[in-house]
Amino acid sequence: MPRKPPVVFPQEQRLLSELGERLRLARKRRKLSNAVVAQRAGVSRTTVYKVEAGDPGATLGAYVRVLAVLGLEGDLNLLAADDRIGRKLQDLALAPSPVVRRRKTTPPPASDHGGAT
Repeated sequence: MPRKPPVVFPQEQRLLSELGERLRLARKRRKLSNAVVAQRAGVSRTTVYKVEAGDPGATLGAYVRVLAVLGLEGDLNLLAADDRIGRKLQDLALAPSPVVRRRKTTPPPASDHGGAT
């Protein structure tokens, strides 16, 4: 029995669909058939169709294999390369905490009860 595909929110599905469309256009620009890409990637034609459709059930490995066949695998280095939020969080954790200065308490004034009476 096939595994159930992961739940994907609409915005994420749109990103996958746009990626699939870009991969389909890259394949067509190279004048490669779906069958040729599938053979070179070592996956089925159905898997290539799923990748080009942005199917969330297609494995990341399938996406990487198709990217490699198209000569676009280097683009993976751009993913999450600039983690601005993570760096900001890290910087906040590394920043010195503000020093809390205590006010010096002054000793009570000395009384003039000098010695013996």
